Amino acid sequence: MKRENTRQIKVGSVAVGGGARVSVQSMCNTKTWDVDATVSQILAFEEAGCDIVRVAIPDMRAAQAISAIKERIHIPLVGDIHFDYRLALEAAARGIDKIRINPGNIGGEENVKAVAEACRKRNIPIRIGVNAGSLEPRLLEKYGHPCPEALVESAQGHIALLNKYDFDDICLSLKSSSVPLTIASYRAAAEAFPYPLHLGVTETGTLFNGTIQSAVGIGTMLSEGIGDTIRVSLTADPIEEVRVGLAILKAAGVRSGGVKFVSCPTCGRTEIDLISLAQRVEQAVGHIKRDITVAVMGCVVNGPGEAREADYGIAGGKDKGILFEKGQVVGTYAYDELFDALLNRIEEDAKA
Repeated sequence: MKRENTRQIKVGSVAVGGGARVSVQSMCNTKTWDVDATVSQILAFEEAGCDIVRVAIPDMRAAQAISAIKERIHIPLVGDIHFDYRLALEAAARGIDKIRINPGNIGGEENVKAVAEACRKRNIPIRIGVNAGSLEPRLLEKYGHPCPEALVESAQGHIALLNKYDFDDICLSLKSSSVPLTIASYRAAAEAFPYPLHLGVTETGTLFNGTIQSAVGIGTMLSEGIGDTIRVSLTADPIEEVRVGLAILKAAGVRSGGVKFVSCPTCGRTEIDLISLAQRVEQAVGHIKRDITVAVMGCVVNGPGEAREADYGIAGGKDKGILFEKGQVVGTYAYDELFDALLNRIEEDAKA
């Protein structure tokens, strides 16, 4: 199944699947019962461009905080629940927008039935989260190790359990810390199921390594038409998950809007401090919501020519540089004036 023809679910006001825009998710690292801290972090997520946010619900105190949190935020809220089905029931009653759960680990089938009925009554979708690191023992014994077939079979079992109780408002994830295994598992799931897919490579590590693994894994799947919502998992400030996620969507060509930043690598022709200049410009234009491309190039060879599609750009020379738009030079400035010249031109056009 491709994004265009998966089933569609509604997570609060956000559509997932069925050709809807691919959404970006992250997860709070606050204690959910600490409403002020959790709301503060969610509002920061909203400002960064997050579409859906998840919170951990490990106990009843966390579940009971959902209603207070919901009153103060503007994006859909997902509850992450394991083992205790009563937490899912409480979260549903408190207004949660989606529940992430594994039906097989919340006790007997009566518990699954209770959760399915509570979610169906309130139109709350359920994400079945299959993880290579927590596969059922019978599947590990059958297959010998985590593999795409095992992850898909695990998902199928959880789906069947919810379907048994007339629940089919489902989203799936099949994650692994191995990029190749993750890609293969999602490809198999896209073949096997009509449900929207929540993409992610789990346990990817710190910001640098995690960004690379997530970009390769999530980007590959998005470029193949697989995936309806994403979460980049990083051992870092969760805000970075949102920023990286949005960058991946733009790089894969499935999300537009905001600034696309272009800069060339350094080489022996470079006569300016290109690295620091590029970092300053990237930071300065990061808040802009307009759909524009901004380029910072190291020399006139890589200036208007290679960046001719950029809406705005600067290119350095010896002690000076040029300002260009759409491949055409519009001014020459001393090196220490280039940054201001570029920002001023962008701001002037925004006011026009």
